[in-house]
Amino acid sequence: MFTYSTTGTCSRQIVFDVNDADNTLHNVKFIGGCSGNLQGIGRLVEGKNLDEVETLLAGIRCRSNTSCPDQLSRAITAYKKAREERAANGGK
Repeated sequence: MFTYSTTGTCSRQIVFDVNDADNTLHNVKFIGGCSGNLQGIGRLVEGKNLDEVETLLAGIRCRSNTSCPDQLSRAITAYKKAREERAANGGK
């Protein structure tokens, strides 16, 4: 489970799982924010390719020049960076 603290949105955090074998997103949950809309986003991205979701949601704007979908894109970017750093450190 990866946890990302959001900025500039009503939601405070995003948590999700990634199946690294096929690079798919699972169990996306937003903490705080508009419950119905954010549950909808979570269901829409369930099982989707990580790179596809990252690209699709990047740059969507609401308040503070970002949005919950944009923050999910940023969370995916942060996850991928952390995964690369773990790989570079021998999986630690």
